Amino acid sequence: MFRLTIGATLVAAAFLANTAIAGHETIKPHKVDSLGKCVKAALTAHDGKIVKLEMKSEDKKPMYEFDIESADGTAWDIECNVKTGKVTEIEQEVKADDAKFKALAKVSEADAKATALAAHPGTIVETEYELEPDGKASYEFDILEADKEEVKVEVDATTGKIVEVSYEVYQIGEE
Repeated sequence: MFRLTIGATLVAAAFLANTAIAGHETIKPHKVDSLGKCVKAALTAHDGKIVKLEMKSEDKKPMYEFDIESADGTAWDIECNVKTGKVTEIEQEVKADDAKFKALAKVSEADAKATALAAHPGTIVETEYELEPDGKASYEFDILEADKEEVKVEVDATTGKIVEVSYEVYQIGEE
């Protein structure tokens, strides 16, 4: 996993913040600018402020994941394919005590963690609670493995099965 230096992070954060403030209609990405295309696509899917960007490898495909906060405070995770510039997934982030999440979750967080750690041993550094576009709920665990790589493991909150695994390449913004 690669962490950007403070200077590079500030430059990238300023770019992302200005992009979100300026509005996606003013973004005119160059045809080879995959980040610009994905920023525009993500903000078109859910307008708001980009608070974190991750580049990850999912099934050996490069993906951007944007954490966007809408004006109403709703948090969204929006994935975009680096090569196509198309949004591939939109998930709503919720709190652990969200009524809809709790109603859907049949597997405890502890059991979901155990499943994720059995498949990818390490230390959990972040847990997210997500509502999927198909109406399902999932736990997403960011696990720091012994080799210092960070892997995201998504566990279905109803079945307890791992539904997605991706490796973080870099991150801009805070956990």
